[in-house]
Amino acid sequence: MAPSGRLRPPSEHAFPPHGTELRAAARYLARRRFLTVTAAAAALALATDPPARGAFAAPGLPAARITQDPFTLGVASGDPLPDSVLIWTRLAPAPFEADGGLGQQRVEVSWEVALDESFATVVQRGTAPAHPEYGHSVHVDVPGLAPGSHYYYRFRTGTWISPTGRTRTAPAPGGDPASLRLAAVACQAYHDGYYTVHRHLAQEDVDVVFHLGDYLYEYAVDSAGGARGYTDVVLPDVFAREATTLTDYRMRHALYKSDPDLRAAHAAHPFVVTWDDHETENNYAGAVDENGSDPEQFLVRRAAAYRAYWENQPLRAVHLPQGPDALLYRRLHWGTLAQFDVLDTRQYRSDQAYGDGLHVPGPESDDPARTLTGDAQERWLLDGWATSTALWNVMPQQVCFSQRKFDLSAGARLSMDAWDGYRAGRGRLVAGAKAAGVANWLVLTGDVHVGYAFDIKDDFDDPASATLGTELTCSSVSSGRNGAERPANWDTFMRANPHLRFYDGRRGFVRVELGREHARADFRIVPFVTTPGAPVSTAASFVVEAGSPGLQPA
Repeated sequence: MAPSGRLRPPSEHAFPPHGTELRAAARYLARRRFLTVTAAAAALALATDPPARGAFAAPGLPAARITQDPFTLGVASGDPLPDSVLIWTRLAPAPFEADGGLGQQRVEVSWEVALDESFATVVQRGTAPAHPEYGHSVHVDVPGLAPGSHYYYRFRTGTWISPTGRTRTAPAPGGDPASLRLAAVACQAYHDGYYTVHRHLAQEDVDVVFHLGDYLYEYAVDSAGGARGYTDVVLPDVFAREATTLTDYRMRHALYKSDPDLRAAHAAHPFVVTWDDHETENNYAGAVDENGSDPEQFLVRRAAAYRAYWENQPLRAVHLPQGPDALLYRRLHWGTLAQFDVLDTRQYRSDQAYGDGLHVPGPESDDPARTLTGDAQERWLLDGWATSTALWNVMPQQVCFSQRKFDLSAGARLSMDAWDGYRAGRGRLVAGAKAAGVANWLVLTGDVHVGYAFDIKDDFDDPASATLGTELTCSSVSSGRNGAERPANWDTFMRANPHLRFYDGRRGFVRVELGREHARADFRIVPFVTTPGAPVSTAASFVVEAGSPGLQPA
């Protein structure tokens, strides 16, 4: 048992897929339903598992009997590959009811993908079942698409037609695109404010959006929507408690996707999603929850949260959880321009040192055996860098990678929940990046509800040491409510961390354009979120020259 009294997490999955291996990974997981729990926990977790494919017993529901719009949660697409993209919807004519208003009946859904918004030129179409065992969600991996192309998609059941989504495929393998525009977002506590950030994001000209975690929060939401202060809407009491069960998490996802601005962002752009902690429970570490509960019981909760997450996101079948385990880390490519190594820093991590929180680093936090990624994911990442042929190596992940001192004293406190609490693991990644000759390393981060721009240093305690890469954190969509341009600790942070080049506490997102000669980052912010309608502006812009790490004002 760790000194804090919390158990260390179980071992991790052994299979590390990347964008070109997804189908092989799906076959692998079909052969090996691997659970990282004891037999007792596995038996409990299986209570949340759906039946094997082909074993569904739910009767069919004639589409003509659906008398209310079933597409209330919108549409989404994700994880674009050169020849395919995943399109998603979830049927819920009554989204705030436990069964979504469809009971335990199966519904057939047709889908189509076209070159134009009017669907005059349909290039792919088909049907897919919406099973109650999967919360009536529909995940279609659309094959046979052209590389580097935009498409429109929609779903239909009976007389009901979904909203239209716009998506795109990645460039061909080995292709040399001149540029890529992406956005990074995170942390969208429904009860902390409106999704004005997503409204503006929906109107941005970007190729793909990376959602870096805390897509939802498990916390209770009162009848007025918290800081939203509804006067004409009364949310059901079912949301006024913390989410712990599969039904709870499904309904919490429905609450979040009931927001029109979030639906608009999903319909406008393909998303690449990864989770942090609040999709399950605050600051959990592997099989250890925040309160040190029985790990077997927590893993049942984790199984429910992971299952609901997959059901409600544009994710392929390879990412379908098996009990409390889900293989979410993965690799995507944008021709030779960029390689994206999307991390999962929650499922496999060692328990936070010194009981979590802020603490001066010491023997416990610096134990070389501690890991944030798990051994298999770490090896996968380092191996991927060693074989990368991309100009930009981008690492979308959850918690601050760069050192972040909270005090000006010699023994400054660091966050034990971030990479500062796992310095040996961070050191292994820094050494791996250097050994692989990764010249253009970009880390995208969420979690902290502020915008940061860091130079990643070879030695964070020596400002004169080499700069190895760049870290950009994307603030939050709403978490933390309105925020401030200069939070109370702004001066301390800027003085204590000379590699910190920018710090802004307002809500927003990061927009990044990767080019052949440089990358440009724009920190897009809104002044408030507790009331709707805030304008968007750019707080700061930076460039990084290809082959010359280090942030420079644009």
